[in-house]
Amino acid sequence: METLYGIIFLSHQLVSFVDIWLGEIFYDIYSNYNTIWWISIDIGAFSAIIYLPVKEMPLSNRLTQIF
Repeated sequence: METLYGIIFLSHQLVSFVDIWLGEIFYDIYSNYNTIWWISIDIGAFSAIIYLPVKEMPLSNRLTQIF
C-alpha cells in the first residue's frame, strides 16, 4: 500500500510541475492562461473517467470472488 501511495503521490507532483511549466510556456506564447486552463480541465475529466469503473469493496468480498 505504501508503494502504491508513493507512486500516486510522485505522479501527482510530476504532473503538477509539468502543468505549471506548460502554463508559463503557453502564457509566453498566447499572453493568457486560457489554453492551460482548458488542458487542465481536460486532464481532470480524463482521470475521473478512467477511475469510474473502479468498484470498491471490502477485502472479504474480494477474496470470495477470487476463490
